[in-house]
Amino acid sequence: MIDYSDIDDIPGTTIFTADRARRGYHLNNFCMSLMKAENRDRFHADERAYLDEWKMTEEQKQAVLDRDYGKLLDLGGNIYFLAKLFASDGLSYVQAVSTMTGMSVEEYQAMMLAGGRSIEGWRSKSKGN
Repeated sequence: MIDYSDIDDIPGTTIFTADRARRGYHLNNFCMSLMKAENRDRFHADERAYLDEWKMTEEQKQAVLDRDYGKLLDLGGNIYFLAKLFASDGLSYVQAVSTMTGMSVEEYQAMMLAGGRSIEGWRSKSKGN
């Protein structure tokens, strides 16, 4: 396994590495299944039963049920695949991503329109800057 500690130290950023891709393989396949209307209907009718059909970890399944997108990224979810999950809930990309920042949709949009998050104070988790 590769040491990703340097890139994992970047605040507010989850890098989709090969290790995360392997860890999230079944999670991302679940998300892709939601491209079909019949699968979305089955999922929304009984989310837990549908999730139990997938070889995901219990932690991944719980993060899906909680719609904890930040946790899903940490657990190997790819944002492009996770988009199928939040779209199936009727959320836009901006609505879903704002939940990962702790901002309201309006605050998130304003930040992005102003050029994104400033790097000041966001250089390192371990160094606190």
